[in-house]
Amino acid sequence: MERQEILEHARQVNAVVGLGGAIEAVEVGPAIARSWNRCAHDFGLDPVKDEPIVILDNHELKDRQGPLEPLRVIAKGEMATLYQQLAGSGFSVLLTDREGVVLDFLGDPTFSKTAAECGMVEGALWGERHQGTNGMGTCAIEQRPILVHHNEHFLTRNIGLTCSAAPIFDSEGGLLAVLDASSFSHMAQQHTLVLVNMSAQIIENRAFLCRFRNQYALRFHSRPELIGTLWEGVLALDEEGNILAANRSALFQFGYKKPADMVGLQLRDLFNTGMSALIGHKNLSWLNPVPLYEARQGNRFFGLMRPPEHQGPSAVVPARRAAPAITVPGNPKIMRLEELQFGDPTMEYNVRCAKRVQDHDIPILLYGETGTGKEIFAQAIHYEHAGANRPFVAVNCASIPETLIESELFGYKSGAFTGANREGRRGKILQANGGTLFLDEIGDMPIMLQARLLRVLEEREVIPLGGEVPIKVDIKLISATHRNLKELVAEGRFREDLYYRLQGIALTLPPLRERQDKRDLIRHVLAMECGTREEAVLSEGALRQLEAYSWPGNIRQLRNVLRTALAMREGREITTYDLLDEISRLTPGAQPAECITEAAPLSSLETAERDAILHNLEKFRWNVTLAARHLGISRNTLYRKMKNLNIRINKEE
Repeated sequence: MERQEILEHARQVNAVVGLGGAIEAVEVGPAIARSWNRCAHDFGLDPVKDEPIVILDNHELKDRQGPLEPLRVIAKGEMATLYQQLAGSGFSVLLTDREGVVLDFLGDPTFSKTAAECGMVEGALWGERHQGTNGMGTCAIEQRPILVHHNEHFLTRNIGLTCSAAPIFDSEGGLLAVLDASSFSHMAQQHTLVLVNMSAQIIENRAFLCRFRNQYALRFHSRPELIGTLWEGVLALDEEGNILAANRSALFQFGYKKPADMVGLQLRDLFNTGMSALIGHKNLSWLNPVPLYEARQGNRFFGLMRPPEHQGPSAVVPARRAAPAITVPGNPKIMRLEELQFGDPTMEYNVRCAKRVQDHDIPILLYGETGTGKEIFAQAIHYEHAGANRPFVAVNCASIPETLIESELFGYKSGAFTGANREGRRGKILQANGGTLFLDEIGDMPIMLQARLLRVLEEREVIPLGGEVPIKVDIKLISATHRNLKELVAEGRFREDLYYRLQGIALTLPPLRERQDKRDLIRHVLAMECGTREEAVLSEGALRQLEAYSWPGNIRQLRNVLRTALAMREGREITTYDLLDEISRLTPGAQPAECITEAAPLSSLETAERDAILHNLEKFRWNVTLAARHLGISRNTLYRKMKNLNIRINKEE
């Protein structure tokens, strides 16, 4: 760093801290000015003095990591997703405790060496007291998302960094940790800060659900498609309907400022329904949340009640959106095989084949794009084969971090690893004993784990982690993937012996855009969304637009569109004016976002980022230069993100 640059930075810092808070006289934001004053007056730091970097030894670091082990387990998967989103941009992703101690670090190889030299390593102290103004330390004090770019750092040794940090709060509203993405980027990337904040919210929500997994959890939002995303509200409830805790989105949706304001309220204080009605509701599912009406103003929400797990504390996170066991024969969510086709030849063939093999010990492999209904098809096979009283256990192999998937599938004995439940835990395979195990996105299963699964299938027994005695299991296996497993075998990413073991019979579910029974299917999905409400009909114009749309999200997207249209309609008929803009009015001069068939399914963070980019592209009429400038990233970076997120345009700038 040039001496002149150091002196200029010191002059600016001294101007701020010497003005006694008259921050309008300098070009730094209020949060940065407050931080500089803390560093100078409270901590006695000198911006040009090169103090040694404080790094805890391994014993001290483990003492810090131990109490936050459940959070770290949850955070690692989302940190990996965030890192992948930022890959190629020279970023590193860090998780710190509330005092700024780095607990976990995931670094770009081009950045890691330099990051280590400046103290971005596990065990390093990045609180303001030690490192001055920086993303992690300043976020911990300000307790809000913050971007600290170059000269906004207090210490001159850090002014080459750009840090985007967001807080993670516990269920009482106290600071739990800080998530940060740092690089030596020359641009102050507001877009990165948005992604970091989204990731922090996802981690916070999952930690909340894990913390209260032995209580009822009501997951709700005014828009049903946002249930299960970072924007969902979550209430932890006891059996009497007393509110035990609320996440930040729940506070926001009801206008409360802090969790203590909602704790102690009754469910009926918020919604015009009680616990018995929700617990006894027979039609709750991810595809069909129940309408809820606000007690005070009558605003409509949609909700899902998650029952308690009734297990002791565990650091293991349950599989995302795993389907519950089928227990009610009349459950309208469960469809019989013949109810899944309306005249499409491919679906008729699939149903016919499934019926022939359902009572035989033949594994079934389902191919199909995301949203084509692979899990619903698997449930229908299970219902035909085992009935409603046998377990149906779904595991999404792509949604569970690689470090957790082994214990999630096989379970573990007491003391099998640090942070394990004292009483051990039954894995998904044992939970499915006597019923059906559905392995979704089997192509994403780690190669090392595939050998263990193959042994289970061949020997019909499982040994939990830390165990010695095999346990016999009787399961019907149904797998699903959007990938070409044969290509993965050729690339060495999937075991050939497991591939042939899984593919007793392979069925391909067609994408919605290719189905020949699309019109009848749309009407059927609409009838399911109406449920017991007043019947709705589609105008001919609306039906034609729905038929003509390419449906990159397939049947799942169709459900969301029709659900929104039902809420928007005036009267019995749904018209083109009730459909979402992306369906009824294509952007002038550009094609709608397309889905690449071979692409991997998007995570919650990727979906949110894709929506944000599409919003900005549409705002600037698909002018990539203006959209990139508004997002604070380069055109090349935006083009790369568009490619990775399956956004295509045919319009030349």
